[in-house]
Amino acid sequence: MSNVTSISDIKTKKYIGDFQKQEVKFDLKKLKNALNEVLKIKGFDSSLGIPHFAAISLTQIPGDPESIKGSKARGVYWTKPDSTGIEVSRDVNVEESRYTEFVKDFEHTYFKEVFDELKKYYKLGRVRLLLKEPRSTLSWHKDPECRLHVPIITNPGCSMVIENVAKHLPADGRVWITNNTKYHNFFNGGEQARIHLVACVLKSPFKN
Repeated sequence: MSNVTSISDIKTKKYIGDFQKQEVKFDLKKLKNALNEVLKIKGFDSSLGIPHFAAISLTQIPGDPESIKGSKARGVYWTKPDSTGIEVSRDVNVEESRYTEFVKDFEHTYFKEVFDELKKYYKLGRVRLLLKEPRSTLSWHKDPECRLHVPIITNPGCSMVIENVAKHLPADGRVWITNNTKYHNFFNGGEQARIHLVACVLKSPFKN
């Protein structure tokens, strides 16, 4: 459980441009144990069409398991894929605010407690476990919403880059909010997979 007792306690621990370290903190050992429990039930879905990237959805649209499959597990984003610099959209729009039901298969894990605690303080969309394979990077892109990160497994070679600023997010139980509405990517330069709990944040704390 976090050490925050009311919504008024939500304060930025440290503000670094488009990275906000929050006061909310969870038990890292319990997070890792919960990850192992989830992986006994379901493996990471690497069939999302994004190289070296995989996900496990923790929330869905109530009663709709199809809402966490295929392109709906990815969601819309924008990128500039070639030398023209022309921005294009990829994938489909997702109704983030409808993803309010925690997946029943994982309700016995610590992630359910984490979800219940986070939604007291943040307006959340989809909540997923995201894996980035070693020695790989995402595309240069931007998302419709900010993201909430709880790093679970990382290494010194992992950094998120927003515009031209790189930041390593340590696995210490802390919550980070990142401004994914700006162009960004994530790279894992280590030899170990990176795994974060990542949620879409529907009310941005940033002033773009």
